[in-house]
Amino acid sequence: MNEKYLKLIDFLKTLEPDVVKFYEKGQSAAGTRLRKGLSELKKLAQDFRNDVQEVKAQRKASKSGS
Repeated sequence: MNEKYLKLIDFLKTLEPDVVKFYEKGQSAAGTRLRKGLSELKKLAQDFRNDVQEVKAQRKASKSGS
């Protein structure tokens, strides 16, 4: 599987404790950490999205170049 995908999934799993603390225990500080983590998740997802687009472009170029 793609390394960037696995990194994205692993990072998402690290947010779970703060999700529980914020929603189930009502800890406001966990919400702040969660928002920060979600911003980082967004960056990782964008990086992964750019990688997918690059691979698609390479595949298209190799098909038209053959």
